[in-house]
Amino acid sequence: MGKTLALFVLCMCNSVWALDINQASEAELDGLRGLGPAFTRRVMAERDIRPFTDWPDLMRRVSGMGAVTAKKLAAQGLTVSGQALVEHNKHLQLTP
Repeated sequence: MGKTLALFVLCMCNSVWALDINQASEAELDGLRGLGPAFTRRVMAERDIRPFTDWPDLMRRVSGMGAVTAKKLAAQGLTVSGQALVEHNKHLQLTP
C-alpha cells in the first residue's frame, strides 16, 4: 500500500509540474533553466505563427533548440502538445 501511495503522489507531482510549451506564458518559459529572454522570444514568435505539434516540430522551428536543450527542458517538465520527451539509444522519442 505504501509503495502504491508513493507512486501515486509522484505521478500527481509530475502532472502538476508539467508545463506545455503551447500554453505557457512568457514568464513561465523564462523561469525554465536554459531558456533566457532571447530564446523565449524565439519560441513565442514561432508559437504565434502556429502551435508546435510535437518535439521535432519545436526543434525544427526554433533556432538553438537541439536535442541537448530539449532533454534539459523536458527534465524540468516541459511538454509539447501534451507529449513528454524520452530518449532511447540516443534517439529522441515521444510519449503520449
